[in-house]
Amino acid sequence: MLSSLFNRINVSHLDAETFAKQVSIQPNAVILDVRTEEEHFTTRIPNSILIDIYEETFPDEVLKLDKNKSYFVYCRSGSRSNTACKFMLKNGFTNVYNLEDGIISWKGKLQQS
Repeated sequence: MLSSLFNRINVSHLDAETFAKQVSIQPNAVILDVRTEEEHFTTRIPNSILIDIYEETFPDEVLKLDKNKSYFVYCRSGSRSNTACKFMLKNGFTNVYNLEDGIISWKGKLQQS
């Protein structure tokens, strides 16, 4: 039932270039990494925050976020972030964007630990 509800939610998918451009022009942009802690600390988009979609606390942590901000969500290949975007949209967030094809398509700067 839940998956069928998620299927009806349309997520805005952005290619890497558009994603980067939109982040740079939106004053209230938040870059959200939904990968694991290990993935995040290995390599990440600068200034991104981590909320691991696999953690049981994911829904609670996401629901603490300011729904008035714009969220640019990414994972490795775009699948987990798509699911996260659907969850956010279902829960009252309105400005949510998925990095189509994930961080593997990212051409911008990366941070590494």
